[in-house]
Amino acid sequence: MNELMSQAVDLMIAGMGFVFAFLVILVFATTLMSKLILRFAPPEPVTPASTQRAKPKAPASVDPDTAEAIKKAIAKYRSRHKK
Repeated sequence: MNELMSQAVDLMIAGMGFVFAFLVILVFATTLMSKLILRFAPPEPVTPASTQRAKPKAPASVDPDTAEAIKKAIAKYRSRHKK
């Protein structure tokens, strides 16, 4: 029984060591690829500064019935979704 546990621990340590080594290699490989991409990739095209768009005009006034319906809908939603 003691020999079996010793083999199990050895196998566990070997497995964890292989996984750790693979992850270390993976981190270095992705870091290297990232540096290579940044070095050899063509530069991004320069985009002109965005101009401010005109905001669409809202109606001057809202129908009172519509406003009341919106208020009731918001109140009902908030009552159902309280935190």
